Amino acid sequence: MKRFLPNSLFGQTLLLLLAGLIVSHAIGSFIYSLDRESAVRAVGGLATAQRIANVSQLVAEMPADWRERLVAGLSDRSLQVVLTDRPPLTTSDAGPVADVIRDYLVRQLQLPAEREPLVSVDEAEGPPPGRRYGRPPHHAEFGMGRGRMMREHDDDDRRGRGRDRERRPLMRALGLEVAVPLNDGQWLFFAANLPSGNPGFSYQYLVSMLVMAVFIIVISIWAVRRMTAPLATVAHASDRLGRDVNAPPLPESGTVEMRQAAQAFNAMQTKLRALIENRTRMLAALSHDLRTPLTLLRLRAENVENTEERDKMLSTIAEMDTMIGATLQYAREQAADEPLRTTDVTALVQSVVDDMADAGIDVAITTPAIPVSIRCQPAALKRALTNLIENAVKYGRRARVSLTTAPQSIEIAIEDDGPGIPEEELSRVFEPFYRVEESRSRDTGGVGLGLAIARTVVEAQGGTITLSNRQPHGIRAQVMLPRGAP
Repeated sequence: MKRFLPNSLFGQTLLLLLAGLIVSHAIGSFIYSLDRESAVRAVGGLATAQRIANVSQLVAEMPADWRERLVAGLSDRSLQVVLTDRPPLTTSDAGPVADVIRDYLVRQLQLPAEREPLVSVDEAEGPPPGRRYGRPPHHAEFGMGRGRMMREHDDDDRRGRGRDRERRPLMRALGLEVAVPLNDGQWLFFAANLPSGNPGFSYQYLVSMLVMAVFIIVISIWAVRRMTAPLATVAHASDRLGRDVNAPPLPESGTVEMRQAAQAFNAMQTKLRALIENRTRMLAALSHDLRTPLTLLRLRAENVENTEERDKMLSTIAEMDTMIGATLQYAREQAADEPLRTTDVTALVQSVVDDMADAGIDVAITTPAIPVSIRCQPAALKRALTNLIENAVKYGRRARVSLTTAPQSIEIAIEDDGPGIPEEELSRVFEPFYRVEESRSRDTGGVGLGLAIARTVVEAQGGTITLSNRQPHGIRAQVMLPRGAP
């Protein structure tokens, strides 16, 4: 299940908002349909009751010989009126709808308690007004719904009910039957269907809901993107700080939380920059202070008469001077502020190989036919590649350099034919002052900062550097540089 969910904060927040939108729309639509049906029935029931009251008053005021013709003319498709000598209904329903209609008629017609109208409200089993099927009774010939009395007097229609069941509406109407007593003992019988309303999900309703949903989705996407964009900015700035401590500070703008985060990030960057600068100045001062006594020791060693002892002393002093220089160079690389420039990497690698070849070093290169340019620190990158090629020649007798391109990156591979490095040591050789060579001799093992400096430089360009053993022997150093700006 988790693999189908978005992994980003933007996707998860948007999914949560959309899920809430769908649930709220579904619940709202259901409540709307129920309220709409109730409202339509209430309005329709009141209108029908008013019409029944008006018809009853009109018929009661007419002479007896006019009533039959008047009643026949008052019947239509929405309200069937029948004049009868006996009450068609024997009892009156006690439901809420029947009580409301009965009380309304009593008030309008001012009927005493012993002459209350009889009201029956039941689910209409027939079609809505205007639709006919089977053979309706006389009082339902215009397609009225059948209540209790209608069903008792219409056996033929009962038998045909099953044949037309599939044609009934989705929302069944309420059948209303009312018997109103007249002053002379006659009864007016009324039959009607209380309107149930059309289904709540009409075409117009669905279109309006769709328009609202699209509008809310667009606004949600914009809002979520606006809320999560600062996180991406902070993440990009953090990655950039890991490569370049002198990168520009974050703009302190946006929401209060974003400004606070930017201020804290910029303060951290300032402290890191000050820490590295202080360390560099300290190492530079130590280098200067140590080289002064080393120079004095070298001068005194020159005056030693024993040649063997003099050579040992001078060799030790030279090793110390080399170590001090390498340490200072490593510190400077970490605090390097060389500006980025668009550089032809093909030409840069070719120049490094040509300089070494001119010095008699066994090195060869394979480059693409077209120039490849990236934004980098060319001087620092040249020093890193020089360190890698020198290591390959020192431990593998010769170096083969190749440069290949991909749509998003550039790969520089340096291979040698040396003995290789144990697998468990491959990740440790990039640590400062770590040496695989066990003799600890500076002639064979070096100071142990060459690969550390190379990694620092490559990572400052936004790239990566890895080492792997070749078969049957040898080492492959792989430098991956992004083609975009680091």
